[in-house]
Amino acid sequence: MELFEGEKLSKPGKERVIDPAPNMAGGTAPLAYRMCPRSLDEFVGQGHILGEGRLLRRAIEADRVSSIIFYGPPGTGKTALARVIAERTKAHFERLNAATAGLAELRKIIASARERRLRASASSSPERTILFLDEIHRFNKLQQDALLPDVEEGNITLIAATVENPFFYVNSALLSRSQVFELKPLTGEDLREILRRAVSDRERGLGLLDLEVQDEAVEHLARVSEGDARRALTALEVACLTTPPDEKGLIVITRQAAEESIQKKAVLYDREGDGHYDTISAFIKSMRGSDPDAAIYYLAKMLYAGEDPRFIARRIVICASEDVGEADPMALVLAVSALRAVEFVGMPEARIPLAQAVIYIANAPKSNACYLAIEAAMKDVEEEPTLPVPDHLRDANYPGAKKLGRGEGYKYPHDYPGGTAPCDIGGKVEQEYLTKKKKYYKP
Repeated sequence: MELFEGEKLSKPGKERVIDPAPNMAGGTAPLAYRMCPRSLDEFVGQGHILGEGRLLRRAIEADRVSSIIFYGPPGTGKTALARVIAERTKAHFERLNAATAGLAELRKIIASARERRLRASASSSPERTILFLDEIHRFNKLQQDALLPDVEEGNITLIAATVENPFFYVNSALLSRSQVFELKPLTGEDLREILRRAVSDRERGLGLLDLEVQDEAVEHLARVSEGDARRALTALEVACLTTPPDEKGLIVITRQAAEESIQKKAVLYDREGDGHYDTISAFIKSMRGSDPDAAIYYLAKMLYAGEDPRFIARRIVICASEDVGEADPMALVLAVSALRAVEFVGMPEARIPLAQAVIYIANAPKSNACYLAIEAAMKDVEEEPTLPVPDHLRDANYPGAKKLGRGEGYKYPHDYPGGTAPCDIGGKVEQEYLTKKKKYYKP
């Protein structure tokens, strides 16, 4: 789980003392803050990077952490890992949040890091400076560039955290100097363990309360929290603080209390990052793969998360033409109609014509012949010498055109028996339409 804004990471002797977390009776810090792990042994989840023998665990235990970018959804442990590193390392530790920090503050920390390194240069192991930069995706290019020289020279070791895909939001130069560790949503078992600890912990959790949390309540919170420990703990705390004790003074948290304490879930769907691109990709591939159930699910997910229905409708139009095409031309007609219906009707009713178009396209026969044809033709136009228009096809409707031979010898298909019939049954009039024989459309 992650820490809240304003936390001060520090250590005794280096003006970095972390105050003991207040308990329920003596403080107001949120439960999710108080239960933040203090060591790797207390850390729950992320076994793929923190399991025994894993690279990141070995680096933290040996105090040999290099520049790192932690990437993952909220409440999965990015900031908590920074706190664990801060507690364990012998390096000087600084913390900034990119949402509130400016370039001047960043440069001040870097200048101090340089001075610290110079003062210790005579020592066999100069003091290192670790800078934890939360929400690095909020730094612009200039601010990120300011980090580069000192990361490269070793004046600072950067530990950054972001909920956005760093390959979209972090400069490639910084990425090349850092290891990227992706944190996954916590499993149901992880969340159940975190909740149980919070209930029983008498120092930081709810253990001082006369409390009984039913298994069904824990199960519900673990299931609907979407892998977010902060969300689960916050809901548990709300339930405990708002449920009156019974006649024996016991606070009983039932499933109903848990349901009332957790808000409508926030679907992991960022409008400009992974959630957006991954979901729309799965949506289109489900229609292309003729799975209407999967396609409808992804449609519902996007609408629930607040995606622009016009964007969805435009992607349906493209899929109708690219993946269905001539196998069922009505797919494009229906898709365009759905787009117009979205603009005319609006949400929430627009979900119905969208669903109709999605199901039709998913069930339609598929052909990408039109897509392949235009792609091949565009490639030839771009890479090969441009083919001239044959003289007999050129415009002959201006004075002097005939003197230049424009239109001479053109065969008007309507003058020939069957000349306008489909080409695949012999309707094509024999004349040259391209100066070089090409085959793009392959039904």
